Amino acid sequence: MTEDEARKALLERQAQLAEEDAANADSRDTVELQQDSVGRLSRMDAMQQQAMAQAQERRRAQERLRIEAAFERLDEGEWGYCAKCGEEIAEARLEHDPSVATCVTCAGGEG
Repeated sequence: MTEDEARKALLERQAQLAEEDAANADSRDTVELQQDSVGRLSRMDAMQQQAMAQAQERRRAQERLRIEAAFERLDEGEWGYCAKCGEEIAEARLEHDPSVATCVTCAGGEG
């Protein structure tokens, strides 16, 4: 994957994240208590859906940070090299996710 292809893929993913945020905006809103139409179980279900939507929002925010860091590595000429050991990151790994910062070996130590 070339640096230009990586930039394009990262920009496309940023756009997808923005679309997902917009599509899920009302799912993260406060769950209102509507005693006349929503029973306790329905309200609990709505609260669970809200919590899941908020968790997805946090994951998207983390992904945005990884994308921003990848752009910085691209600008600095360090993209494609492991941030821990300095070795080249496998082409297949970069094609799968151009925002990765570590090789498979170093990523195995994470987690």
